Amino acid sequence: MDADSSSGDGRHVFRSWSAQGGERPLTVAGAQGSWFWDRDGNRYLDLASQLVNVNLGHQHPRLLAAIAEQSRKLCTIGPNFSNDTRDRLARLIAERAPGDLDRVFFTNGGTEANEHAVRMARLATGRSKVLTAYRSYHGATAGSITLTGDPRRWPNEPGLPGVVHFFGPYAYRTAFHAEDERQECERALRHLEEVLHMEGPHTVAAVLLETVVGTNGVLVSPDGYLAGVRELCDRYGALLICDEVMVGFGRIGEWFAVDAWQVVPDLITFAKGINSGYVPLGGVVVSERVAAAFDDRVYPGGLTYSGHPLACAPGIATIEVFEETGVLEHVRRLGREVLGPGLAKLADQHPSVGEVRGRGLFWAIELVRDRATREPLVPFNASGAAAEPMAAVMNSCVAEGVWPMCQMNRIHLAPPLVITEDELRRGLDAIDTALYTADTYVTA
Repeated sequence: MDADSSSGDGRHVFRSWSAQGGERPLTVAGAQGSWFWDRDGNRYLDLASQLVNVNLGHQHPRLLAAIAEQSRKLCTIGPNFSNDTRDRLARLIAERAPGDLDRVFFTNGGTEANEHAVRMARLATGRSKVLTAYRSYHGATAGSITLTGDPRRWPNEPGLPGVVHFFGPYAYRTAFHAEDERQECERALRHLEEVLHMEGPHTVAAVLLETVVGTNGVLVSPDGYLAGVRELCDRYGALLICDEVMVGFGRIGEWFAVDAWQVVPDLITFAKGINSGYVPLGGVVVSERVAAAFDDRVYPGGLTYSGHPLACAPGIATIEVFEETGVLEHVRRLGREVLGPGLAKLADQHPSVGEVRGRGLFWAIELVRDRATREPLVPFNASGAAAEPMAAVMNSCVAEGVWPMCQMNRIHLAPPLVITEDELRRGLDAIDTALYTADTYVTA
């Protein structure tokens, strides 16, 4: 062991999504509620909920108590046994899921959830292809990174065979030359149907999409789009899989985001907000139609830690806290009365803001050099010197004591769902100050 092995410099950690010789990350000493702080006592308002997962904030006492109580009772048991904690959480999730989604397959996180949802869809339909959007992220394991449409897929190719990408709706940067959201929705659905035809509808097992696109722009589905995809899947015999790893469990003010559009998919994947990431947990909510395909044949998949008791216990506590404290209504109100109007005001004041969009406590500020041409503040997938303007914006945010998520040419805001109105307004004030840095790059 090195003499300075306790210094916390992280030299022995091989970090995800990073060049290992790059800058070392901030060392976090503690966290509480919507805040975290470093060893020097610098405090940061967590406007990203870490990776959009700390929905009930840091160190929530009910979640901590649930983990402690479960640890005294039973720390772990294999998935081949029944366990009251696992069984209860599955029941609570199924009771809140839409339609006939009544069974839960537990995983360790979102990427595994998507892998298993696709496996289920392929086996249940006897088909091989899966259609996913270009602007999407579905995870980093071998199959889910192929399902991902964004540039994180490129260095991991070739990948899982049978994955085909399509363009989803994005009215601000329309691929369909649409003039408004209604037209964008119609043309995006027409495009998806054409892709189905070109691939052979009889070969397509499922359409997989994020109910609200996450790290690729917080793209909220226009009214009618999800219902249209549901209709296409029904018409051509494909299953609809909705990835709600980010937006499930309250992020937009609903138990499941599909509820906002009253659409019932065949499978929903979840993780993150189910227990605020206190212990790794994810899963697939499975419809009776899909589950029935495995009544008389073995489902060929499983995980050692599927439904781990220490992960399920804070999941139960999470649902209880949501209902006892009115978390969903709190999210809807803050989105409607504070975050939405506050961001609209910033858009009026800063020429670098091309568009703000979102729902509940999930929003994006799209930054541009020129509002008329919509030229992004930095090029697509920029790195190095080309990405410097966004690095400067992020540094400005941190200097103001807030920590959002910066992606491409966007600032994403996804604070803990328990954030107070005062904290949220403080965060908006800090973002306002940081946007003056973005304004310096405006060319028109």
